[in-house]
Amino acid sequence: MTTLDDLFAKRTSTRSFDPRPVPTADIVAMCAAARLAPSACNSQTWRFVAVSDRAQIARLCREAMRPVIPNKWLTQAPLVIAGCSQLDLVANRIGARISGIDYYRIDLGIAMEHMVLKATELGLGTCWIGWFSETRVRRILSIPDRIRVSALLAVGYPADLQPKTRKRKKLADILFAEKWGRPFPIP
Repeated sequence: MTTLDDLFAKRTSTRSFDPRPVPTADIVAMCAAARLAPSACNSQTWRFVAVSDRAQIARLCREAMRPVIPNKWLTQAPLVIAGCSQLDLVANRIGARISGIDYYRIDLGIAMEHMVLKATELGLGTCWIGWFSETRVRRILSIPDRIRVSALLAVGYPADLQPKTRKRKKLADILFAEKWGRPFPIP
């Protein structure tokens, strides 16, 4: 049986995809997992646009990616999911104004990470993309102006089944006790 720790260890950022389409049942399963994520005041503001049309994906890559890092590999992905938020009045407008925290971005991040872990369980690879023009993504996907687009997620079967492992910082470098810089007693 696969454990959650196994999924954490297995998940990588996939930038080379097999052309096979992602089954509809898997897209539904990923979004069902995202739906179970927590959100500020249980607002559940996340919304998703699943794009599998090759021409639409090519257009996103051609017109919506920012310069310098154009993410051209995105055209290989058989599925791109736009992570959107429909802001509510209490948590996402009033609460954000008072606290200065964009709760919808946190909520969407949690929901999309649920999606990423479900994709990993299903044998799919994913890669988060934040380097895009929100205005252009909105235009291409006919997303209303009142809806925020915070992330794109490339999804598909990895072409390389032996992905390169990336070095991770030591736990002692990222975990502190009681205040910044004080080492946490790691057994």
